Amino acid sequence: MKSYRTRLVTTAKKLGVLAGVTACVLSLSQCGSGSSDPDHEPSRGSRSPASSSAPDGRPAEGLERVITDYTAGFDEDTGYRRPTRDDRRTLAESVALLLDGRRTAAEHRLADVDFAVRTVKDPVGGRRYAEVADRSEDGAAPRGWGRVYIDLDSPVRWSVQVPHPVADRYTEQLGARLLSRSPGGILVIAGAHRDAGRRDTADVAHRRDSVFHAICAELVRRGLPGVQLHGMADDSAPRHDVVASTGRGRHAVSEGRDLADALKERGFDVCRAWARSCPLEGRSNVQGRAAAFHDVPWLHIEFGPGIREDRTRARGAIEALADLTRTWRRQD
Repeated sequence: MKSYRTRLVTTAKKLGVLAGVTACVLSLSQCGSGSSDPDHEPSRGSRSPASSSAPDGRPAEGLERVITDYTAGFDEDTGYRRPTRDDRRTLAESVALLLDGRRTAAEHRLADVDFAVRTVKDPVGGRRYAEVADRSEDGAAPRGWGRVYIDLDSPVRWSVQVPHPVADRYTEQLGARLLSRSPGGILVIAGAHRDAGRRDTADVAHRRDSVFHAICAELVRRGLPGVQLHGMADDSAPRHDVVASTGRGRHAVSEGRDLADALKERGFDVCRAWARSCPLEGRSNVQGRAAAFHDVPWLHIEFGPGIREDRTRARGAIEALADLTRTWRRQD
């Protein structure tokens, strides 16, 4: 039997936890990403608010903060576990069920691989998203299989893909901001640094045996066009701010031209890989190859650090990308 003193200490700790939960405001921008409500619980793997920074060191907000918190611990030494074929199939089929509006069925399927679904609300734009996340992310050896965010307030018509979060600095924030800025999207984000796995197993842009690719392949099978965001170094394309490519296929050339024109109007120099030879064209990208095989529009975009690290310039890039996704919504 516990001593009277031990019971007092235990009771005090419980009261302290309850007081902290009660003080939380039901919002993504406070107390992690939510509240004690099952659909608004704090985001797993979150950092303190002071460390949730965006480009220019400014505090991240809303969905961008959720993503920033999630990727905060990513580095080359965090590790990565290659999923089995059944793991990949289960997660891709679960996302498909969510897109079909069958959330209960998706939750049952996800439980088989220790994933879960919750609803998060972005206080900046007010939109709601279904978050598909690994329950084991706080473990000593995270699997690194990534997350998915699905717009619940509009029919999903396009995807934004972030295969190299942290490694391609601030691309994860660009993806989150695009999803918040433009309705009808689904964000697929890798769950580890590209160098975290052995023999490039975590470099999901060039691996077909990843959860990331399985989900993106499912989106392609459903005919959803996509844009994949990358970050290049200053010396990769020294005369250009952006390299825009259709990857292996050419089914998004018209959309690529429109995006390049929109970026040019905002002062960015764009290398158009469908019209000339450019570095980092993404020809070997496996998600791009899958899109080409299914004749689905897909774009591979490399942003220089001058855009990714400057919030004002990044805003212009997001506006141009939102013009692109708006076109995809209208084409449905």
